[in-house]
Amino acid sequence: MNNFEKFKEFPLTYGLIIINVVIFVIPQIFSSLYEPIYQAYALNDYWTIFKGETYRFVTSIFLHFDGMHILMNMLSLYMVGRMLEKLFSPIAYLGIYFVTAFFGSMFSLYAHPNSLGVGASGAIFGLFGALAGFAFFHRNTMKNQFMAFMKDFGIILLINLALGFIFPSIDMSAHVGGLLSGMILGYLVARNFKLLWVYLLSSFGLLMLSYFYLEASFSHYSM
Repeated sequence: MNNFEKFKEFPLTYGLIIINVVIFVIPQIFSSLYEPIYQAYALNDYWTIFKGETYRFVTSIFLHFDGMHILMNMLSLYMVGRMLEKLFSPIAYLGIYFVTAFFGSMFSLYAHPNSLGVGASGAIFGLFGALAGFAFFHRNTMKNQFMAFMKDFGIILLINLALGFIFPSIDMSAHVGGLLSGMILGYLVARNFKLLWVYLLSSFGLLMLSYFYLEASFSHYSM
């Protein structure tokens, strides 16, 4: 199988990896762009977000701090993305990716309102969560496969928790937000795929409510 055939087999996963890598490489080559890009598009503090720059919820998930950061995230995306792309439709895959990324960003903003946040880890943990939700729904038919999956899943979680303690710069709140929302969406999609748009629209509705809640919570900082 040549590289093009491999790409055709998992176009969404490889496509997301390529986009992330290209966006990471550009400011590395043109160093003068690094600071302007991260200042303009990272998930900045609550003041910047609630002044109207909500586009940062999208742009921040395609930025990464350094080589190790993007290497870890893209390796994780490569592992879990291909598995999920076999199980879910393209719309379900991308819907879960972005919805869980936004939930991860919401959790991150609430936990660290003054921090600069970037990275695809919320979305990636969302994919892991969706895979867990799917496996849990089919646990009776998967049987031994389900137990093996949950064992591997538990190991991955423990490794990432350990990394979170070792490297304080890792935002565990984004991981938790992505993981929990992914588990719920993965379970619901496995239960009834025909209601996919209902799940996605309901998720975006909940995200909007979360946004307004955070805006109200931080309103006293706008003095």
